[in-house]
Amino acid sequence: MAVMVDEELAAGGSAQYRALAARRLLFLGAMLGALLLSLALDMGLGPARYTIGEVISAIVSPSTVSDQLRVVIWDIRMPIALMAVTVGGCLSLAGAQMQTILANPLASPFTLGISAAAGFGAALALVGGVAIFPAALHYMVPINAFLMAMLASLFIYGASNLRGVTVETIILLGIALVFTFNALLALMQYLASEQALAAVVFWTMGSLTKATWSKVAVTGAVLLFCAPLFARQAWALTALRLGDDKAASFGVNVKRLRLETLLLVSLLAAIPVSFVGTIGFVGLVGPHIARMVVGEDQRFFLPASILCGALLLSVTSVVSKVLLPGAILPIGVVTALVGVPFFFSLIFTNRRKAW
Repeated sequence: MAVMVDEELAAGGSAQYRALAARRLLFLGAMLGALLLSLALDMGLGPARYTIGEVISAIVSPSTVSDQLRVVIWDIRMPIALMAVTVGGCLSLAGAQMQTILANPLASPFTLGISAAAGFGAALALVGGVAIFPAALHYMVPINAFLMAMLASLFIYGASNLRGVTVETIILLGIALVFTFNALLALMQYLASEQALAAVVFWTMGSLTKATWSKVAVTGAVLLFCAPLFARQAWALTALRLGDDKAASFGVNVKRLRLETLLLVSLLAAIPVSFVGTIGFVGLVGPHIARMVVGEDQRFFLPASILCGALLLSVTSVVSKVLLPGAILPIGVVTALVGVPFFFSLIFTNRRKAW
């Protein structure tokens, strides 16, 4: 009798898990569908507006549409729309893994100063022609951004390992980094020429308008490189959410996992910033939406975070085109307007939990 009860409980648990996995997969499918719809809308909006059907026709069968439609979709709007998707995916994935390894719901490349550090590194190249890695002068902007972001990440990593350092302390250190690099960036703006100043201001507001196919390819390659590496560590990252001691008891090398993750996060944060500027809150909001729906299991949380971030920035790109007719607002401004209320809600939610 006891064996039959155990078997029934196991069968019930297995069925419950399959149902939960099916719901998570359904959410991922729904997010992918919404992303494709937003992508089509983004490519259809602009000074000349096209329907979703016209956009799909231009993509699927470009030879059957007019030359104007084909050029507008393929050469002008598609790189911008795809840049929103890849940048959103990169920033959201970076934020998700920072929250995982630091056990901090407010961690993201933006709130911890990594994006600000990357922006300052890129400004060094644009304003002063300074190459931190002189051997690759042609790519000094993204390399500068990556190296400065890595330095900020290593600082956060080192601080998080100090005895007595709390989650609140890490957040305060991140805020200090944001102010420090923003001050250095302001100094670079003050010393910059008119042309260099325009480029730096472009970063501070964040914009997708200068997206090209080569930039889309680089950003997409970074996302495709980092995502499988995180997927290979899915079990270890999930275990880390149980605490360092518990993860270590499962055989996870916690320090090595944190270091490897921070290096990949630096790459995910630096490359988009070097191309489109500082875009805040995507790395904070995207992972939280994914976590609320699919939970902490990295097998689902990882793709959900990428899709949520990509959809968030794609929708933001659409909104930036329709808020002011005839003008395209800087996408960094729109994400900040959306993200600040969400940020406040997280702060007050965590405070109520502490009470």
